[in-house]
Order: sequence, then C-alpha cells, then structure tokens
Amino acid sequence: MRKQIAAANWKMNLTLQQGETLLDTIIATPHSLTDNQQAVFAVPFPYLAMAQQKLAGKKNVFVAAQNCYSKKNGAYTGETSVEMLQSLGIRYVVLGHSERREYFNESNQLLAEKVNICLEYQIQPIFCCGEPLSIREANTQNAYVTKQLEESLYHLTAEQLQHIVIAYEPIWAIGTGKTASSAQAQEMHAFIRAQLAARYGAAVANNISILYGGSVKAANAVEIFGQTDVDGGLVGGASLIADEFVSIINALKK
Repeated sequence: MRKQIAAANWKMNLTLQQGETLLDTIIATPHSLTDNQQAVFAVPFPYLAMAQQKLAGKKNVFVAAQNCYSKKNGAYTGETSVEMLQSLGIRYVVLGHSERREYFNESNQLLAEKVNICLEYQIQPIFCCGEPLSIREANTQNAYVTKQLEESLYHLTAEQLQHIVIAYEPIWAIGTGKTASSAQAQEMHAFIRAQLAARYGAAVANNISILYGGSVKAANAVEIFGQTDVDGGLVGGASLIADEFVSIINALKK
C-alpha cells in the first residue's frame, strides 16, 4: 500500500522557540500513525537539528529540508548541500515548490540535477509540480504538468522513481480567491498517476505517493484525502497550528 503522508511545510516562519513549542505541542497531542502513514516536518534550515532531536525515536515521523543545492560541496556561499543534510539524518527534501520556481527561477532542468543528487545521498525528494492560473484558464494544465514530470523525473529508472514522492500544487487556487475542489484534486492526481503508468508501468505508478499541495486544513482534509489518488498533503499555513495539523494527520487514509 502507498504511504499516506502529512507533510508540514513551515516555509519561512517561526522563531526557534516558537518552532520548539509547536513540535512539543504536536507531540503531546493524541494522534496515531499506522505502518503506512507518515508525518513529515519540513522546517527552516536553522531548525533541522532541533527538529531531528525532538522527533528522534518517534515512529513514522521524519524531518525534511525545504530545499538543497545541486552540487555536493564547494565555494557556494549560503547554500546547503545534501551531504550536510545526510549528516543530520534528514529523510526528505522538498524540491520544486511553486515559490522556489517563481521567486528563485528554478527550472525543470535544475530540479532534475537536485533530484539526482538527493537520490545519490539516499534522501527522498518530495517533488512539487502544478500549474498557475493562466495555464488552468487555458485548459493546458495536463501538458504543463507533463512537461514538469518529463524534464525533471523521466530520466530516472523505475527503481529510482519509487524513492520519489510527488506533490501536486494547484497554484491557480492558492491566494487567488479561486477554490480547487476535491474532485479537481482527484482529476489531476489520477492524470499524474496515469502518466507515470504509461512511462513506468502500473505497478510502479501505483506505488508512488502523490500529495495534494493546495490549501489543506482540518476542515477539508478528510474529503480531500478520501480521494482515490490523493495520498496525503503538503500543508502550509495549517501546519503552523498544532491542533489543525494533528487533525490533518488523523485524516490520512488508514
């Protein structure tokens, strides 16, 4: 069975003390994770060691970085390598988030390099894809997302692909006043899985977790996660509220 994952993306939020308090509160709040469920915390770089320490020994709970550099090491001031992340015991790295693509001009080709180096160091990418409003309104979202997959992931072998988690972000419905329905989420998730199946076979595609990266909150998590091809969520704002995120964890399919 595919892993069902609730991934918290803190983005550039919280002080160290606030982050510690949030994790302590979540840990202390009753929640359960079955063998096929995971909670992942993508915290800012300065908090990775703190999060690793607080979450050590917690079953099916992992820490993620929000980005990494495409080179192993060297004279790249201000960057963080996967070698550094591996030395901290980091399990996941979020790659290709829509904010990274927009504000830092990350291309599909650059993301392919980042995917490669993460896999080389046994760190699993949470690879983000998704279309902006202009593409959705032109009804060309399928071709747009297919291009992202082709240029960043399709060079991988079937064995390598099974170490990738995909997160679909409906960018057109984030901060635009438009809403993506659970049916629209399922439609795109099913399309992505069908594309993977056409390339790698159904057995491989059915083993890939595809997370929903829209505005997941406690109020809609059960409905969204109940969709056949939705395997959890990459959660933004709601992950900064302990009770909200625990409810989202508890909404994962069993």
